[in-house]
Order: sequence, then structure tokens, then C-alpha cells
Amino acid sequence: MLLNSTKPLLEPCVFEFAKSFNQHFKHLGVILSPGADEPFYQAPNKDKQSVIFSNQDFFSSALHEIAHWCIAGPERQKLDDYGYWYEPDGRNHEQQAAFYQVEIRPQAIEWAFHLAANCAFKFSLDNLNNQPCFELETNFKRNVYAQLQDYFLNGFPASAQAVIQLLCCDYRDRQPIQLPKLEV
Repeated sequence: MLLNSTKPLLEPCVFEFAKSFNQHFKHLGVILSPGADEPFYQAPNKDKQSVIFSNQDFFSSALHEIAHWCIAGPERQKLDDYGYWYEPDGRNHEQQAAFYQVEIRPQAIEWAFHLAANCAFKFSLDNLNNQPCFELETNFKRNVYAQLQDYFLNGFPASAQAVIQLLCCDYRDRQPIQLPKLEV
């Protein structure tokens, strides 16, 4: 099993981070709005800018939703929830495998965000009502780590890099992040 080598710390206040994020990214027409019952991305329209809603007061939820925003691209950012497929909790084996496939890149970016915020990262397996499949979960975690390695080697998407820099400024005294070691 893969573990994050970051020591578990209490999560920062998501509402404080939202203030920082919103100030830093307001020129892009997006705001982070924590406190929602469910995470959701609301695409912009004539009268409103786009909104990244994160779940309740969970800092990790905000980082996860921002990671999706970072990889969505301009066309997907015009669509609610980026136009992504989502099957709710209770997915069968094939649906869970498809879920893991689309979650590799955002969770690798989310892991980097957690490193930058100096807090522990947990994989989002997001299928709590079904029996876990150890092999499927292990492969997913390895794939997320491989993608994280690739981002460290070849660079993060520009928006993700900007969020990493903001988080490092806010939570790491501007110290850069480093690739964690893979623990089995």
C-alpha cells in the first residue's frame, strides 16, 4: 500500500484558504466556495463567474475540487462539473475501475497540493458502500504515484503550479515541495 510520507497535521482552515485562493485567482473569474453539502463546479454564465464548491469545511475537499479545475481546460470549464461522468457511491467493479482511471491525474495534483499545504494526503477511493477490491485500489494508488512522479519530472499544469506556489507561500514559508518516497 502507498502512504504519504508527510506527517499528519491538522488541516488548515478551508475558509482562510478560500480567501487567499479567491484573491489570487479572481482575475481568472473563478472563486472557491467551501461549505457546500456536495462538491460541485458551477460553470460561468453571463451574470456569474465560475464557482468551485467544496464539501462542508473540509480542506481536502477544496484541494481535490481545485485539482479538477486545474486539469479541466478551457472548454470543460464552460460546463457544470466540467461535463465529467460520475456514478454515485455503490459502483460495481467495472464502474469503479473507470472512476479510478479518471481520478489519476486530479489525485496526483491533489497530493502535490497537500504537500504544499504541509498536510497529509489520503487517496479518495469514493465507493464506500461496496466491498473494496485490494488489487484495484493498489493499482490505482500506484498509478497516482506514477503520475505524481511524472508531474515532478515534466512539470505540473500551469494552473496547478500556481496553486502549489500559493499553498507553499501560505503554509510552507515559500519552501518548495519534494516528491515523497513510495512506501510499500
